[in-house]
Amino acid sequence: MNRSVIVTLALSAGLTVVPSFAQTAGAAPAPSATATSAAPQALPAKVALIAFEQAVFSTNEGQVAVQTVQKKYEPRKAQIDSLSNEVDSLKKQAQAAPATSSDEERQARLRTIDTKEKQLNRDAEDATNAYQADLQEAYGKVAQKFSGVMKNYCQTAGFTLLLDVSNQASNVMWALQTTDITQAAVDAYNKSSGVAAPPPSAPSASGPAGNRPSSGASRPSATTPRR
Repeated sequence: MNRSVIVTLALSAGLTVVPSFAQTAGAAPAPSATATSAAPQALPAKVALIAFEQAVFSTNEGQVAVQTVQKKYEPRKAQIDSLSNEVDSLKKQAQAAPATSSDEERQARLRTIDTKEKQLNRDAEDATNAYQADLQEAYGKVAQKFSGVMKNYCQTAGFTLLLDVSNQASNVMWALQTTDITQAAVDAYNKSSGVAAPPPSAPSASGPAGNRPSSGASRPSATTPRR
């Protein structure tokens, strides 16, 4: 997922109109009403960085949402684990089969393994896709609310530009860690949402097939430029 959140650099508005030098009947043209308007001036920039996706998953509400999705898929994960163990057991039995086994018996074992393995792959893929879809839906709900709190935080702190460094291909080559507001935004959202932190012993966010929700967060080093 690559989500760039940029708070536009504020610019003062203004147009400069160049008066015409043409004269009619020897009379000087009246100056334009906008001729004396000030040229646009850029405000001093105050830039901040945020790992947006990581921040959303790091909020108390985001962690609770992930755990809720996990719990929903625990039964399917148990089924997949059971089928995986069965396939492993069948493979070991086939390897340990006596050399005196007939070709028909060996072929029957291989067909059974092949059928079970294909079923395992289908079930794991279906469960993983469904899990990721539910996880993205949960992420989207929290992200939408988090975005509003984040923008309010930036305005209150006086930032004029916010760059999302969640993407590994971020264009940010180097930055001071003091410009990274990820944790500050997470703290602000936790205070705003009122959602308590999940228990410390909560399981890690892993899908039915062992997949983790990817935060894709990449923070620039405070001392070493990214090559």
